[in-house]
Formats: sequence, structure tokens, C-alpha cells
Amino acid sequence: MIELEGVPELIDPVMVAAFEGWNDAGDAASAAVTHLDREWKGEVFAALDAEDYYDFQVNRPTVWLDGGVRKITWPTTRLSVVRVGGEKPRDLVLVRGIEPSMRWRSFCNELLGFAHELGVELVVILGALLGDTPHTRPVPVSGVTSDSDLARTMDLEETKYEGPTGIVGVLQEACTHAGVPAVSLWAAVPHYVSQPPNPKASLALLNRLEDLIDLRIPLGELPEDARAWQLGVDQLAAEDSEVAEYVQTLEEARDTAELPEASGEAIAREFERYLRRRDGGGPTAGAGSHATEGGEPASYLRDTPGGRTRPPMAQRPESDTGQDTGSDGESPKEPEPGEAADTTETDAQDRESGPKDSKKPKGSKGPRGSKGSKGSSGSSKTPGASGSPDSTDTSDGSGPSNPSDAADSSGPSDTSGSSED
Repeated sequence: MIELEGVPELIDPVMVAAFEGWNDAGDAASAAVTHLDREWKGEVFAALDAEDYYDFQVNRPTVWLDGGVRKITWPTTRLSVVRVGGEKPRDLVLVRGIEPSMRWRSFCNELLGFAHELGVELVVILGALLGDTPHTRPVPVSGVTSDSDLARTMDLEETKYEGPTGIVGVLQEACTHAGVPAVSLWAAVPHYVSQPPNPKASLALLNRLEDLIDLRIPLGELPEDARAWQLGVDQLAAEDSEVAEYVQTLEEARDTAELPEASGEAIAREFERYLRRRDGGGPTAGAGSHATEGGEPASYLRDTPGGRTRPPMAQRPESDTGQDTGSDGESPKEPEPGEAADTTETDAQDRESGPKDSKKPKGSKGPRGSKGSKGSSGSSKTPGASGSPDSTDTSDGSGPSNPSDAADSSGPSDTSGSSED
């Protein structure tokens, strides 16, 4: 039995979880939960026993000094609670950690035990995957669930994915079997600039989460960070004509596939979000809860309303080496999470007149958006070697690396044509 001492009775609690590793391209999902914890000053009330779930040769502990005393921080999963005030107060239970190395079923059961004791009404799991999506367009975010009733009532997609999965998929299915409503939100990260951080993808996930749970989220400096990230990638792409040409091809394919999505419903949803931020409608977190200075929404950074749009599959350039990108030297399996490209969009791309045999970026082994890339976010986090990233692997926040380095990027690939749960 899990005993939660010192945790007050929560109001309509929602559990929001993200895990570093294979399900977290560009660290977008884990950074989004970290942002919520930082902005709302979450208080940690529980941590899972690291020795039960982690291989310390894969996720190593870190040593640090506290007033001259050496201490060790062990890689684990921590739970914190934040209290959100306003006209309709609501509490969040934030789960932050690393994809476990072992005993996944016990790991999920322990998290579900906390959810039961806290009276959690909904579990939202954030993830990020690599995709054939241009960095110059809004980040596609898909919302999927295994519950057909929940899909209908919350305007989500019922997942039909089959194939390898990560802890996000396992936890969602565990929630479904336990009778706990669960939703997964997946952001598509450009495969040619997958190195963390990716504040634009984190911002898109938070915008989609805000719509899903009807909660006004303080964004702080995240919109400005997202603009700086995009400008930095623009400058890097402009230095290489082949990269710029490839990005243009992705833009044309994306724009063609999105034409049917420019519906009145999508426009209305974006306008409602803008009014909620401008007028302070809905639950609020107090100071710092504005989208941008003056309350104006950063519309070009936002996910397409409703989160239903998927990036189309661009023609994959030939590899210089002629080698497959699978980790075992064989043809890689169909990439795992996210339904970033469905059949209707693939048909739309097949009908488009834009170029399909664009050159690939210099030094690249070919875009990872179609098959083969199953690493975690960050160049040193390769599930084929470790299963999850080292806990000490952090980004210096200086902006994205050269787009031509994306061949060694990580995270689940995106163009499977089916959605991970």
C-alpha cells in the first residue's frame, strides 16, 4: 500500500507524465513537464526506488557538492504536485523521470498506485518523435487514446498502432486496463535538427495540453526561446543550399497536406485560445500566465488547432553510404510512436506537384523520418546501446546543432502511418 503523508486532498487532479529517452526526441516532452514544475513551483512528494528500475551503467548517478559535502543524485522517477488557483482550481500531479531499464509492468503499477491514492481523474503522457516536418511550420501534435469513448468525448484519435513501443505506450495501456482514462500527446520534431533542446516542440505540447484539460498554463520565456530556436535553425539552413532546398520540399508537402485542415472548427479553436489568454478566462495560474508580452499569442509557434494535422512523408533522399540506418544492420522495423502522417495525407502528398527527389543535406545519411531511427533524444542516447539516456546528459541550451548532423539523431521515427499510444 502506498502511503502519501503530507499530501493534501487534491481538486480534480490530472497526472501529467514525461520520460527521457526513446519517447522524448529533442527532450521536448520532459522539458515541457519541467517547465510546468518550475512555473508552478511543484513540491516533490515521492520518488520511485532507483534500484528497482534502472541500470546504473546505462543511467549513471551524479555526484555534487552541497556546502563541501559530496552527495549523489540517483536516476529515478519523481512525483510532484502543483496547486493551480483561479475560478476553477485544479491540481496537477507531475511525473518526471527516465524510461526504466527493467520491470516496466511493476513500474507502471507503482505509478497507478499513486494515481489511485490521489484520486487522479485523467493521465496525460507527453512524448516526442522524429518526423518529416519542417522547422518553419507549426509543430504537429497528435492526441491519441486506446479508449474509444474517451476518443469521442475529447475529440482524440483512437490509436491503431502496432509495433515496438516505449514506456509511454506501456503506461497508457496499463491505465486503460486499470480503468483510468489516459491520453498520449505526441509532438513531431524535425529529424534534421533533433538535438535538444527544442523549445518550439515543448511549447506546442503545452498548448495542446492547455486545450485538453482547459487550464491556462503560464508560458514564461518559452515563446521567446522558441522564436530564438527557429531563427537559429533558419541561419544554419541558409548556409547550405542543399539543406535549404530540402526544407523547402518539406514545406511544400506540408502545406499541400494541410489545405483540408483549414476548417472553421480549427480557426475557432485557435481564436478561443487567444481570447482565453487575453481575457484571463478559464483556470489561471496568476502572474506570468500570459502567452507573450501584451497577451498576444505566438500563433506561428502553435500546433495546428485540434492537434489532428500530421506532417506528410517527404521523399527520402538516397543515402551516400547505401547503408541501412537500423541499429542491427538489418532492415529496421516500422518506427514506433506518433501518428504524424496518416493515409489521407500520404494520398495528398502523392497528388502534389512539388519536387520529390530533392537533394539531402550534406553529410547526412538521409532523413530519419521514415524508417530506422529509434534512438532517444540527444546524440548520445541510443536505445540500441542503452535503452535510455544517461541522467547526466544535459543540453547547454545554446540552440540547435547543425542540421546536417541529424543523421545521428534519436527518438522514435514518425512516418509509420499509425499512431503510438
